[in-house]
Amino acid sequence: MTTGNTQDEWLRIIDEALRDLPGVNTNYKVPDLGSEDFAQCIDHTLLRLDATKEQVDQLCDEARQYHFKSVCVRLKWVDRAIYNLRGSSVVVACVVGFHEGDYNIPEKVKEAVNAVAAGARELDMVLNHVRLKQKNYSDVYMDIAAVRSSAPAPVILKVILETSQLSSNDVIVAGCKIAEAAGADFVKTSTGFNGGGATEKDVRLMKSVVGKGVKVKASGGVKTVKDCVMMMEAGAQRIGTSSGVGIMKEARSILDSMAGGHGRRYDAEPAGAD
Repeated sequence: MTTGNTQDEWLRIIDEALRDLPGVNTNYKVPDLGSEDFAQCIDHTLLRLDATKEQVDQLCDEARQYHFKSVCVRLKWVDRAIYNLRGSSVVVACVVGFHEGDYNIPEKVKEAVNAVAAGARELDMVLNHVRLKQKNYSDVYMDIAAVRSSAPAPVILKVILETSQLSSNDVIVAGCKIAEAAGADFVKTSTGFNGGGATEKDVRLMKSVVGKGVKVKASGGVKTVKDCVMMMEAGAQRIGTSSGVGIMKEARSILDSMAGGHGRRYDAEPAGAD
């Protein structure tokens, strides 16, 4: 496998992306609250190490009921989730290299191959953010490209940057451009297990950097309708959360409270508002 580009070429690509950054103040369209389109933006997630089979069963039942896009689980639960969701439109996503991201490439490839063989249709892999911060861009590229090669389309590949651990916009931009070059379908903010989660600022930056063929997933700390709307307006097209049921119930409650039940729009408060 090649490194994709030389170090000088990576530096040029990243410098050009930073120089050509468009404005990041665009507000993107949010699906109607409580609608199936809204639910289809949610990856219903259970990644705790102490998760039980009963909790996985409940996760799948909830995903069926609320029509979420996916359930996102660890490799050990993929088989069970596939069985629980047979006959439904809900897909199974599996994490790879979770949550540290510093697994070696053969380990990540093995995990990806096993997940897809078990029936996973989406992979959420953690890139090696330590090497990204060290500017070892070829290593980061090979890490992602190896997983992409082992799980080609139509498997959806989401690359987790762990933005809370990245020191500057430059590093986030570098991660996005390398993930895009390596064939990622999504760039994703966070694992939710290492520092802070998604922020509006980071989502807007990530959306502004990637091309039209790459989407953004916001995850980590997204727990309310306000959080969801803020991230979607910033450009996120997928939300990773363990609070999907609460979000859908809150969304429907908001609709019920709006005059005559005819309102279909909800505006999050500006970032930083109390």
